[in-house]
Amino acid sequence: MSSHRPKGRPHKALVTREKIAKAALTIVGEDGYEKLTMARIARKLNVGTSALYNHLSGKEDLLALIEDAVMEQVECGSLYAALESDPKISPRDALVSWATSYRDVCARHVPLVRIIALTPISGAPRTVEMYEVLARVLKQTGLPNSAIMPRIVALESFIYGSAYDVHAPEDIFDLPMDSEARAPALADARGAFLPAASAEKGAEESNPYADEPFRLGLEALLADLPEEKIG
Repeated sequence: MSSHRPKGRPHKALVTREKIAKAALTIVGEDGYEKLTMARIARKLNVGTSALYNHLSGKEDLLALIEDAVMEQVECGSLYAALESDPKISPRDALVSWATSYRDVCARHVPLVRIIALTPISGAPRTVEMYEVLARVLKQTGLPNSAIMPRIVALESFIYGSAYDVHAPEDIFDLPMDSEARAPALADARGAFLPAASAEKGAEESNPYADEPFRLGLEALLADLPEEKIG
């Protein structure tokens, strides 16, 4: 009896858009965006490069696929809950939940923040879906249409920067020995903040400049929005 593998298509597809996205995320996470090429993805999947083009039209399509794979991890359930006829969560609280999840996802994929920030969303259907429900929730707060896109961009700009803060070293604001003379106001501010942050988060918290500043900044960005939906 022959033991060789029969010819024909494998029972499971060797390449799918989902597998391509997963391989791309792994490559960027391990080696950085600079190492992301079609050839590298093909090697990761153990297929020829030409096989990828049965599923992708080119690099721009790949970037949109990666963007969708990341955005799919963002928790949007709170946004949908705020749009229900009898919502159990206010639009502002839903936005806080969404923004916190978005920050956490970006913090897990910091090398991909550049891709997310610069890739057009037209080829990323899941990303479009997220922005649509976000826009609807912002509209529920009474924001005029002309103010919704600027608010989305402002929130994202803050979220992207906050994702980097998660990985900033704990000593990023350590001051020189002569700080009292050179930067007295900064020294006082740092000295007052660190004990409070440590007491609130506990000794295991690696970066006191991550969560509390994020909460404070997010509150400022949403402060003008009402607690309950309008209309």
